[in-house]
Amino acid sequence: MKPFEKLLLENKAWAEEKKLKEPEYFEHLEQGQQPEFLWIGCADSRVPAEIIVNAQPGEIFVHRNIANQVITTDFNCLSVVQYAVDVLKVSHVIVCGHYNCGGVHAALAKQRPDLVLTNKWLMHIKDVYRLHQDEIEELPSRERQADRLVELNVIEQVQRLSHTSIIQKAWKRDQRPVLHGWVYALGDGVLQQLITLPPGSMINSIYQYEDPSD
Repeated sequence: MKPFEKLLLENKAWAEEKKLKEPEYFEHLEQGQQPEFLWIGCADSRVPAEIIVNAQPGEIFVHRNIANQVITTDFNCLSVVQYAVDVLKVSHVIVCGHYNCGGVHAALAKQRPDLVLTNKWLMHIKDVYRLHQDEIEELPSRERQADRLVELNVIEQVQRLSHTSIIQKAWKRDQRPVLHGWVYALGDGVLQQLITLPPGSMINSIYQYEDPSD
């Protein structure tokens, strides 16, 4: 049996089991979604959002990319944020990184000639490293340095979210969403909170959007 065929068989088994246990399960899902959370996570296959927080389908709107970045020229990510905030009306946005992140480890190394596009994506993490280089390089091992950069990267992405017009307008209009930065430990499966920005949090004036009504 080919690997993809196994996935299809597992899907059928899962669907049949769900229908036996909860006959109206799929009918309920068909009627729409009202998630309370937007999750921006890493594409790493070991960090599936719904599984690590024991959530059900429909509870979390998910966007994933390499090293859980929020880049303000990435229309894919920003479209997800806008839809989640303005249409789905989520109450919380979570940026979740994880220790031993391959993207962060790659960002700490020289650029690879065989990964031209990935190099450009990782440049944003290299910028976070440069901003905190003294702090990171004081740590005693490469592993500790990488873990700290994982944390600083999460914090930076939450800050970037707060700099967007999408979030600032929602904060003023609806007093939501709360922004969270979490990190996940592969070794024990536990999440740690790093930063929380409630609506109205202080934003440096150079990132603030002018409101014509003011």
